[in-house]
Amino acid sequence: MGVIGIDMGGTNLRAGLVENGTLLKVESVPIKKNGNESEILDDIHAIIRNFESEKISGIGIGVPSVVDIQRGIVFDVQNIPSWKEVYLKDIIQSKKNVPVYINNDANCFVVGEKHFGKVKEYANIVGLIVGTGLGAGLVINNHLYSGANCGAGEFGMVPFKNHNLEYYCSGQFFSNEYGVTGEEIFHKAEKNDTLAKKIFDEFGSYLGEAIKVILYTFDPDIIVLGGSVSKSFKYFQKEMWKSINTFAYPKSLEKLKIEVSEKEHIAILGAAALYYDALQE
Repeated sequence: MGVIGIDMGGTNLRAGLVENGTLLKVESVPIKKNGNESEILDDIHAIIRNFESEKISGIGIGVPSVVDIQRGIVFDVQNIPSWKEVYLKDIIQSKKNVPVYINNDANCFVVGEKHFGKVKEYANIVGLIVGTGLGAGLVINNHLYSGANCGAGEFGMVPFKNHNLEYYCSGQFFSNEYGVTGEEIFHKAEKNDTLAKKIFDEFGSYLGEAIKVILYTFDPDIIVLGGSVSKSFKYFQKEMWKSINTFAYPKSLEKLKIEVSEKEHIAILGAAALYYDALQE
């Protein structure tokens, strides 16, 4: 029996069939960002039908929004203005007689890494997405923890300097402070550009401060980084660790591990992992 994982990303609606820990098949269609609620739902039903020949035990869906996890309602989906309040779980289950699990994309990331990535052996994990924003998902005692309102792990909203951590510890930092994208800075650093490397040093020092907040509040076994900016890890890791090493409890740092996600299609795998996480509860 397989599980369908669906990722409602910013650009594409992607789905995959996961069976015995392996992603067997992937389908993708562009998201109609300006489509109405029904048009987007039609696309989701259509992409699920691509797997009708398979025996399916469940469906997991990752959505870039706030989610009422128990009722499967998604609110104010990013990049889809028409999706203000969608009873997605009921709608999908009315068509497919299998359990459906819905959560936000950051939570899917960390539970995907727990089940399919490099952090399987750890019980307490933070999945930190360093991309256009700074989001995080939490695994506590081997299970996904979403909080009462699907808001656990919003470290990016913590006030820091003149703004918040997200301003300084995501792709926003490069555009806000230097008027360029993180990708542009990465390409310059690859060409040994001195200024680009200094910018990454500054970014790394700020990200280290964000990680100290995580250590003080959560004390995880491991932090796994994802998102577009994490691909530049080699350029900011030194200053990141320099900041982390000012943590007040140095004994805690002896066991701390920080890894960068290398799992392809982690968003799809993470959505499918919602099913496996629920099975273990």
